[in-house]
Amino acid sequence: MAAHRSDAARFFTRASSGAIVVATTLGALFYGKDILIPVVLAVLLSFVLSPLVNVLRRFNVPRPAAVGLVVLFAISLVGALGFALARQVIDLGNDLPKYESNLRQKLKTFRTGAAQTGVIDKATSTLKGLSQELEQPGTQRSASQNDDPTQPQTRPVPVEIRAPPDRPLDIYQRILSALLTPLTTTAIVLIMVVFILLQSNDIRDRVIRLVGTRDIQLTTAALDDAASRLSRLFLVQTALNVSFGAVIALGLWTIGVPSPGLWGVFAGLMRFVPYIGSIFSAVFPILLAASVDHGWAMALETTALFLVLEPLIGNFIEPWVQGHSTGLSPLAIVLSAVLWTTLWGPIGLLIATPITMCLVVMGRHIEGLAFLDVILGDQPALAPEEIFYQRLLAGSSAEAAEQAEKYLKGHSLVDYFDSVALPGLQLAAIDAERGVIDREKMIEIQQGISVLLEDISDFSSDPPQGEETLTMKQKTSVDTEKSSTAVAKAESDVHDQRVPCILCLGARSPLDTAASQMLADLFNRQGLATKVEAITRLADLRALDLTHTTIVWISSASLSTNYPQIRYITRRLHKIAPQAKIYGSFWGNVAPDEATIPALSGVCTTFEAAVATTVATVKNATQENKNVHDASDSGPTGVLSPQLA
Repeated sequence: MAAHRSDAARFFTRASSGAIVVATTLGALFYGKDILIPVVLAVLLSFVLSPLVNVLRRFNVPRPAAVGLVVLFAISLVGALGFALARQVIDLGNDLPKYESNLRQKLKTFRTGAAQTGVIDKATSTLKGLSQELEQPGTQRSASQNDDPTQPQTRPVPVEIRAPPDRPLDIYQRILSALLTPLTTTAIVLIMVVFILLQSNDIRDRVIRLVGTRDIQLTTAALDDAASRLSRLFLVQTALNVSFGAVIALGLWTIGVPSPGLWGVFAGLMRFVPYIGSIFSAVFPILLAASVDHGWAMALETTALFLVLEPLIGNFIEPWVQGHSTGLSPLAIVLSAVLWTTLWGPIGLLIATPITMCLVVMGRHIEGLAFLDVILGDQPALAPEEIFYQRLLAGSSAEAAEQAEKYLKGHSLVDYFDSVALPGLQLAAIDAERGVIDREKMIEIQQGISVLLEDISDFSSDPPQGEETLTMKQKTSVDTEKSSTAVAKAESDVHDQRVPCILCLGARSPLDTAASQMLADLFNRQGLATKVEAITRLADLRALDLTHTTIVWISSASLSTNYPQIRYITRRLHKIAPQAKIYGSFWGNVAPDEATIPALSGVCTTFEAAVATTVATVKNATQENKNVHDASDSGPTGVLSPQLA
């Protein structure tokens, strides 16, 4: 009890410390945004421009000259794009009066149609009634104050306040004050970008010194990983947005919307704002299309263009391409956008994905921040064997079968058993040794494995190969036929000693029986008659019918194998079935030597080795039968040609 209280106290202390750290960090990010935003923007831009500087450095251009050329090129590119957009906007503004009458006519038509249906009148009357209801108490109080008829009635004198007309200097002052903050931020960002690019090597050395020089390789790998991921992020995002803008411009030109290049560039730029940028970019082309066209066809076509193209790129192409290039899960992208927008506004929305990607890189290379990779990364949170065990532990055998089907698309069944199912059973055995799960839960896991084996019975036991091999459907039909006819074949030839019968015996726990079921499934797919038995107590050995059993596999999935019990079971089986060869399968454990259990014919620790051993034994027995019996009465010999992984 004291130990549990101590564990609870430590957990509460760690949770409280973590909550304090998170709250302090969020507070610092929110209140220090005026200082942090220029720094973050400069760092991100330096990551973008650094590859161009490195390209110039390969041609022996001095670093100051390379940095100056790259920064000048970036400023020129942004300036040229802004100038082109400004010209397009001016031209469009000059043409807008041409479409004013058409737009007014559409608004009049819309207002007339709404009035005919009574929607506007009903809404207006409802709002008036609510307004009068809200003003009624004040009106009553005013009447009570002036209810004396002898007092003269006075009416309030209307007062109108007019501001003086704006002077040109006032207009310029308001414009400059509005532009002062963004211009100052831009200047600071540019200056910091220049210094970061000039001192990139020195900054890297200082970061390594701050992190610690005991593992320079790890820090260097983390910095290189962050730089490469950021470069891929901006490259992929720029390519997608440019493609989106080009397709939008081409579509608008085909529809006939004026200035399609302007709206294509605008749409491409706005897509850098996640989720809402493309929606905002569609408003103006739709309104312009409605103003130009006398009907509604052009506006509807423009709307359809955005409604089709944006979901196609945003929901299918971008998550797939961007997820692989940044290492972020789709949920992490959404959550990061919400968080950084709340903290830093529109700027936070723009830089949410790069910042989150940097956090994931730090989590992959720094042990103390590994939780960031788990929460935000696109890698599975659990290993395949952990997923296998958790699904069975939760009673979700269907999800375990779904995981198995995905794995079997590129691997063989025996490889799945050895690489996923067997380690999952070992996790269950660890919990059983700790007393975390009881026998009832182990029986549920065994039953879940039985359902799993039924669900994946249609999959081939062989790994997928080239076109010259059987197709998956052909392999499935062959394996299903072997599995379904194995028992019938043993029953029809029950008195024929040449047909092998294999017994898979669970040594002690339901986990041992589950391993025996998987081993029997592999034998059935090889066309071997196999049955599974469980030993819950040693007295159950007397009830076993081993008359026609030629091979016995004793399975033990427990970590602490009870070798005395295995020795007793082996000796007892030799007395019941002296003709059978007895093998021990100690799944995942170190195989015992011959002196530990001398009565065993062999031991294995993997399913692949067990299948190979059994196939070799059956082949040897078949060859001996061929030498003893004549060809006329040899019958089916069960010769196998398994393809093991």
